[in-house]
Amino acid sequence: MSDDTAPKEAAPRLSSLFSRAYLFGTLMLGGGIMLHAVETYITATLMPSIVRDIGGLSLFAWATTAYVAASVLGSTFVAVRPESVTLNRCYVFGALLFGLGSLVCALSPSMETVLIGRAVQGLGAGFLVALGYAFVRFVYPEPLWSTASTLYAAAWGIATFLGPTIGGIFAAGSAWREAFALLVPLSALMAAAAPKLLPKGDGERVTTKTPFPQIVLLVSAVVMLSFASSAEAPALRALLSAAAIAGVLAAIAIERGAKARLLPAGTIRLSSPLARVYLLMLMLLVTICSDVYIPYFLQVLHGVSPLVSGYLVALLALGWTAAAFLTAGLRDGRANRVIVIGAAIEALATALLVLALARHNPAGSIAVLALATLLIFLMGFGIGMGWAHLVTHVLHLAPAGETDKASAAITTMQSLGAAFGAALAGIIVNSAGLVEPGGVDGALVAARWLYALLALPAALAIFLAIGLPRERAAG
Repeated sequence: MSDDTAPKEAAPRLSSLFSRAYLFGTLMLGGGIMLHAVETYITATLMPSIVRDIGGLSLFAWATTAYVAASVLGSTFVAVRPESVTLNRCYVFGALLFGLGSLVCALSPSMETVLIGRAVQGLGAGFLVALGYAFVRFVYPEPLWSTASTLYAAAWGIATFLGPTIGGIFAAGSAWREAFALLVPLSALMAAAAPKLLPKGDGERVTTKTPFPQIVLLVSAVVMLSFASSAEAPALRALLSAAAIAGVLAAIAIERGAKARLLPAGTIRLSSPLARVYLLMLMLLVTICSDVYIPYFLQVLHGVSPLVSGYLVALLALGWTAAAFLTAGLRDGRANRVIVIGAAIEALATALLVLALARHNPAGSIAVLALATLLIFLMGFGIGMGWAHLVTHVLHLAPAGETDKASAAITTMQSLGAAFGAALAGIIVNSAGLVEPGGVDGALVAARWLYALLALPAALAIFLAIGLPRERAAG
């Protein structure tokens, strides 16, 4: 048994991923995640401009919800794909779908068409992000697994600068269509390179039928919440929210006894350590997705330009990246402690945005913006402290033959967390008056309720993180 005072081998450096043996795999896996991350910040920065150009403020949260709901389907296909479909072929499908969705967004005449494009983008992103985890065991040896998991943070760190820059430049010129169009050739290039630079990803795998009932119920729950977020009548909003809860409960009930499972065996029981890891991921992501309205509040309440608001919200990803690098070398009990501390930091930073972001600051006071900026950074720093260690837990706790399914389920949790987070954010702000009465008064009340309520899932994650098993030493 290991303990915190025993001598430990030095953790592999991030630079190990860029050695000759792993360089091309690292570039492709990191590139797929970065394509998704850059697009996320481009869209976050562009959404206020898109709404001003073609309308659809009440559908604001749907741009995120449609994207992440579709990504559930993409990530699930990676886990339940037919035997003849290799992982590198999945990468090709994902990149092509992402490019197609970007093209639809670029040509959209209305917000409804933008949402269709976002759904197709999300389907492709589900493939690419799931593969970023599924390929880890084929591209790297086990001692590098935890280090490879920081690729997710590194990609988001680069996206911190690229996404808002691209989005802000095009938003300032009302040329948001061109920003989406830029992603089309990048996607095509990655699709062409995947068969040559990535392994096929063949290995022992338990194959099952596609868990259609669970997928349909979960996606339906996300859609119901999204409808609830834009519903005007309180009674209809409550009814749709109740239907979404019923859908989630039904999916859990079916998963418990199904042969065609969405999650690895035994995961549906809360007593399972793997179940707790997944639920912890979900809670942290629901809270972090309250960031979907940060650019809007910065522009309406603080008079910040689209370019600057894009950079400020991107500090969340920069915080995630910084924390991931600082904590990547921790093992055993220390790794679990930073998961707990990180959840507490995320919860506290989100709650304090009630004081820093939810206030009228038309003069753009530097002191007020500095506090809000610090808290946005700390939201990302909190989740980044423990994310790579949670991923490593999943890879080590996965049942034999179900590593693909366990890896894909990470992306499913990310997608569901983002979808539920964005939908809940929409319900909260629209119920609090973002659209009616709207304006500064509506934005103030909406922001206060949003960050007060969505700090709660991260607070719950603190308790889930206590008592996690220690990371198994690499053999």
